Amino acid sequence: MAAERLKDLSQPIDVPLLDATVAAFYGTGSKEERATADQILRYLQNNPDMWLQVVHILQQTKSLNTKFFALQVLEGVIKYRWNALPVEQRDGMKNYISEVIVQLSSNEASFRAERLYVNKLNIILVQILKHDWPARWQSFIPDLVAAAKTSETICENCMAILKLLSEEVFDFSRGEMTQQKIKELKQSLNSEFQLIHELCLYVLSASQRIELIRATLSTLHAFLSWIPLGYIFESTLLETLLKFFPVPSSRNLTLQCLTEVASLNFGDYYNVQYVKMYNIFMVQLQTILPPTTNSPEAYAHGSSEEQAFIQNLALFFTSFYKFHIRVLESSQENISALLMGLEYLINISYVDDTEVFKVCLDYWNSLILELFDSHHNMDNPAVTANMMGLQVSLLPGIVDGLCAQLLQRRRLYAGTMSKLRMLMICRMAKPEEVLIVEDENGNIVRETMKDNDVLVQYKIMRETLIYLSHLDHEDTEKQMLKKLSKQLSGEDWTWNNLNTLCWAIGSISGSMMEEQENRFLVMVIRDLLNLCEITKGKDNKAVIASNIMYVVGQYPRFLRAHWKFLKTVVNKLFEFMHETHPGVQDMACDTFLKIVQKCKRKFVIVQVGENEPFVSELLSALATTVADLEPHQIHSFYESVGHMIQAESDPHKRDEYLQRLMALPNQKWGEIIGQARQSVDFLKDQDVIRTVLNILQTNTSVASSLGTYFLSQISLIFLDMLNVYRMYSELISSSIAEGVPFASKTSYVKLLRSVKRETLKLIETFLDKAEDQPQIGKQFVPPMMDPVLGDYARNLPDARESEVLSLFATIINKYKAAMIDDVPRIFEAVFQCTLEDSG
Repeated sequence: MAAERLKDLSQPIDVPLLDATVAAFYGTGSKEERATADQILRYLQNNPDMWLQVVHILQQTKSLNTKFFALQVLEGVIKYRWNALPVEQRDGMKNYISEVIVQLSSNEASFRAERLYVNKLNIILVQILKHDWPARWQSFIPDLVAAAKTSETICENCMAILKLLSEEVFDFSRGEMTQQKIKELKQSLNSEFQLIHELCLYVLSASQRIELIRATLSTLHAFLSWIPLGYIFESTLLETLLKFFPVPSSRNLTLQCLTEVASLNFGDYYNVQYVKMYNIFMVQLQTILPPTTNSPEAYAHGSSEEQAFIQNLALFFTSFYKFHIRVLESSQENISALLMGLEYLINISYVDDTEVFKVCLDYWNSLILELFDSHHNMDNPAVTANMMGLQVSLLPGIVDGLCAQLLQRRRLYAGTMSKLRMLMICRMAKPEEVLIVEDENGNIVRETMKDNDVLVQYKIMRETLIYLSHLDHEDTEKQMLKKLSKQLSGEDWTWNNLNTLCWAIGSISGSMMEEQENRFLVMVIRDLLNLCEITKGKDNKAVIASNIMYVVGQYPRFLRAHWKFLKTVVNKLFEFMHETHPGVQDMACDTFLKIVQKCKRKFVIVQVGENEPFVSELLSALATTVADLEPHQIHSFYESVGHMIQAESDPHKRDEYLQRLMALPNQKWGEIIGQARQSVDFLKDQDVIRTVLNILQTNTSVASSLGTYFLSQISLIFLDMLNVYRMYSELISSSIAEGVPFASKTSYVKLLRSVKRETLKLIETFLDKAEDQPQIGKQFVPPMMDPVLGDYARNLPDARESEVLSLFATIINKYKAAMIDDVPRIFEAVFQCTLEDSG
């Protein structure tokens, strides 16, 4: 093939042939041609002499792709071999690149047409600078500034080079240069910044060209985080920037520069300048974005430039307030501008954009934390004094002054905090316990996957709202109840409004005094139950049900103190367990478990006006209550009732409750074992295997909550369970031994193995949760030796269950003394064969 000629680098490369090869690689050729082109280009790229052809290629070719290929070759040399090249070769390349850049950027037409090429040349130049400047190219900055003054397009490109240089040295240098080299470059940029500073100010005061002004602002933005502060505050730079803020074409870039300045924090030295900057900024902002503007609407319908402006505005305010809010608080004339800025930020916080909201939320959280800390410490003057480094002996006089200051600060922000409460209520993120969501088609469905970002956001919002609630309980309660009444009247009714409100109500659990919380919660639940009665439509009812369940699950203290209410709530959950709407039953079972865990004693004592404990009433209606539940929901329900029974202190009652709880699964178990005694083949039926699995899972759930008290139940089924285990194990072994390919992966074998694993899990759960009683070990371990341990040792590697190892590790840890004689047997059964498997 002709392209093979390119590999001969002893003469100037055939540029048209190279153009054709590059074009073939980028898709004009067939698959074979592309593969050949790729192989040739790789060969050229790896050839150490190829870079000597770069100037020749750049001079001859018209193809941008070929130019980029040549520059890629050059970049590799600069990165890895530059310092090893002879001085004349380095200087020749440096001069050539500089000349091409000047040539292309001195003419408006060529500069715009060849923009991509010029950008790549700029990158190459900066890579060279990282090696040669300042030691081998001392005149670089003066030369650049001098060139910039010769034409506006050259100046625009010089700004781009300076920006790249700043980014390379200050942002991306780690891992590419030694610490010594980075330090040297930073010092050079610092010491020569005066020339750059003068150039930027000259451009901003003299030029009318939008492109050049934008390039200069962009360069300044890259420099502002590290330049000596005098260049910002002791020159006309800030004034100049503020003049560009009202200009639409440069507004966003100027705002980014001002945000960079706002993020600087060097004590109080430049406070006067910061206050002046903020006040001028606020005056200008009111013209650009009047305070009455609906920011969320403006953002939703705005261009990308307008949206970026609102994002940048959020960053400016949050940066400024993080470091300089105290100086604005300190004098009366600045307070109105401060409060107006906070008003803007509240408005922007409603914008429907995750990134914008994160920026705002982060700041609100830090502000409220600061206000809460000082509020909290008002009750403890010694802490406040200590925080401020004051002597406790001086306390009385100082404390009065401090408390007055803190109270004044709280009053100053009271209006903002009230609006912030409403913001948190309206935008509350979804908590983990809520399983019902709206899909993209507007249907209410069960959530399939947790969104970790939302959970993190919920935690921050919950913390913020709890602090807000501590600062003013009355206002928090008033705003929540007012919003709830609007749901009832239909004035404000939407799924989202009800959800965020209820998530907010649930999130502040424990932040009020008990009496106030009780009164508040009675009103909330009463209104929610009314809403459920008056609202039509299955989806609507599912949303309300989900919210009732979430709220009550968050307030166990209240439920423990109000039996009638607790009973009503639990009966309501039982109603929801018959509701087949996706997610409602799951949430009802989850909430029931959560409530029982926190209130279990209440269910086993006879309450005033009742004839029997609630647990007894529940067990009488058990079959009806669980009739519509899925197996996994029934397991959760049984676990909950196990927690109730565990709270009963009378052993006779406890055993009676357990017997009643397990009556249904035990009856089914008895039928299966009875049939199996008639004909063992009965146990091979897939539906029977599934039923056995389900019964075992129900037992495991109850064992996990009852612990030691599960003894009577497990004793009842234990030996039959081991027989089923042994039989299923033999079935698995014979299926695998028959050598059918993938036998261990068939659904039948998987089902049998599930029963074996669940048996092991049940025994392990019981032995692990049972209190340390040697007789339990003595009663249960010997019968398992052959069916479980012997089976493990005899079995084919593919048929062994790793859960056996876990079970016996638990047994040895838990019943050390009782097991001492059996340890050699256990080791003998599991050790050698397990090692052989892993070998």
